Amino acid sequence: MGETPKHGNRRLHPSTSAAQALGWIDEQTKAVVSPIHLSTTYIRDPDNQYRSGRVYARADNPSFDQAEALLTELEGGVHSILLASGMAAASAVFLALRPGDHVVAPKVMYWALRRWLTTFATDWGLQVELVDTSDTDAVRAAVRAGETKLVWLETPANPTWIVSDLAAIAEIAHKAGARLAVDSTCASPVLTRPIEFGVDVVMHAATKYLNGHSDVVAGTLTTARRDDFWERIVANRSGVGGILGSFESYLLLRGMRTLYLRVDRACRSAQAIAEHFQGHPKIRAVLYPGLATHPGHAVAARQMTGGFGGMLSLCIAGGEAAAISAAAKVDLWKRATSLGGVESLIEHRASVEGAGTPAPADLLRLSVGIEEPSDLIADLEQALEAP
Repeated sequence: MGETPKHGNRRLHPSTSAAQALGWIDEQTKAVVSPIHLSTTYIRDPDNQYRSGRVYARADNPSFDQAEALLTELEGGVHSILLASGMAAASAVFLALRPGDHVVAPKVMYWALRRWLTTFATDWGLQVELVDTSDTDAVRAAVRAGETKLVWLETPANPTWIVSDLAAIAEIAHKAGARLAVDSTCASPVLTRPIEFGVDVVMHAATKYLNGHSDVVAGTLTTARRDDFWERIVANRSGVGGILGSFESYLLLRGMRTLYLRVDRACRSAQAIAEHFQGHPKIRAVLYPGLATHPGHAVAARQMTGGFGGMLSLCIAGGEAAAISAAAKVDLWKRATSLGGVESLIEHRASVEGAGTPAPADLLRLSVGIEEPSDLIADLEQALEAP
């Protein structure tokens, strides 16, 4: 474990904490980059104790420590854990519930998690109710006092970027005796710190913005308090085995050092792209919370600081065939799944999600990277105009 340099009583800006990864220095070598720990097991003391606090790497890997501490600082929580993927992180939360518990979740959300909730989690015994979480009254109507144990949100929500009111829904959930968890992947702690709005647990598919380089699959969870529910989640990570590797932990931390630079660039470029294509004759609709015409813009402006994210969707005039054709003709944008990387990605989301998807058939999902925005706009323009 490293040591953190002292800065007197000054509170550093989060971007500084991220850039320096809290400024940890390796105690033994004084290296400014922490070593990667590969050992799976640790020495027991002669009197049979483990005073190092580490027993086995599935739960006690020191390669996790710095990234977890940094994320806790950025989110304003009390503890964070790394997991093997975003799905491992999300499922660890739901598996901390009991069979029979009632859960409220969004109709529009990350498709793989929605599918898991409506298949495995339901078969396992959870009562899963999907609602339009951008409608606070709909959430209020769905939550059952004393029965609902968890409200799950994703905001902005993939792929239509609807926005849910964190503070209002936190009040609803807590009044009913439920916890509120949020997938904040697309906002990242740069734009939204959900715990400040009353959220109990924050989840990230760290594969996306936290890592930011399309070379790590990872997930994270951060809690507002260490209670029995959180300890069940932590135990699930070790017990189910959804742990991250040592090298992947190093890559994730390295990616987090540039988080603020990357997200700022992506936000400014996404805003420029959204504004450019709003009203375009080949575009039926632009879905982006940064546009005043977006139904969730006012809520997003209250709970997002510094931008509205690097994700937007274009609904193409001419329907599904026209959307797939436009995606086929891009040159600079990469036709690939995922998001949050330094390279810009485009995909026809309904094709990925398949039957039952809430994604409009004419929707193209765009993950804006860090390229020059005028180049990205020009590439989309030629794709829309190409015969």
